[in-house]
Amino acid sequence: QVQLVESGGGLVQAGGSLRLSCAASGRTFSTGAMGWFRQAPGKELEFLAGIKWSGDTYYADFVKGRCTISRDNTKNTVIMQMNTLKPEDTAVYYCAARSGTGVFIAASQYDYWGQGTQVTVFS
Repeated sequence: QVQLVESGGGLVQAGGSLRLSCAASGRTFSTGAMGWFRQAPGKELEFLAGIKWSGDTYYADFVKGRCTISRDNTKNTVIMQMNTLKPEDTAVYYCAARSGTGVFIAASQYDYWGQGTQVTVFS
């Protein structure tokens, strides 16, 4: 079993930045891919970014240039830096992990999920 705990969410003014962290514990696997998703009120869960153990990264088109994902395999931690935040970025942000090595856009491909952290962007 793997436990994922997100942190770093909060209230931020439009144009600002946030650094979201995801700490993995339990039966961790350094070769698995990890990703960040978000869900806004009334909307479906959507993929933001993913990263392989190797460090290869993948981003949804709408966050490219504003978002950077990184991981520290020695600390079982994944970080997502988000810049130039907009009110439409308001959502609950989730960290996810999978035992496989590939990054997938589909949430169903991920085996473990964190409890989520709220991000609210005000103008």
